[in-house]
Amino acid sequence: MTLEEFEDLTAKALRRLPREFRSRLDNVIITVKAAPDRAQVRKFGPRLLGLYEGVSLLRRRAFYSGVMPDKITIFKNNIEASCPDAAQTELKIRNTVMHEIAHHFGISDEELIQKGLY
Repeated sequence: MTLEEFEDLTAKALRRLPREFRSRLDNVIITVKAAPDRAQVRKFGPRLLGLYEGVSLLRRRAFYSGVMPDKITIFKNNIEASCPDAAQTELKIRNTVMHEIAHHFGISDEELIQKGLY
């Protein structure tokens, strides 16, 4: 799959989010990279599918102004390597985007596991 096709599927996953979630994506960018860098691999492991970096909506207080946008990165090569076909790749992109957006809303991995969403 080309980078452009992968980015289109990522954008499609965002468009399919319920409006109440899309409207609350405040000061966040979503990007696609081929793979995590060395520091990310050391910290999170080599099979990292996505990464949220920023200050979640739950942690933002009065001090939160004039800051760089939060960043969600989706890792193309790792997602493709974990999927046998295009349909599974699209589903994995969607799930990864939703997982990282959950972190933007302040939901931890532990909470996602408890709710059966991870």
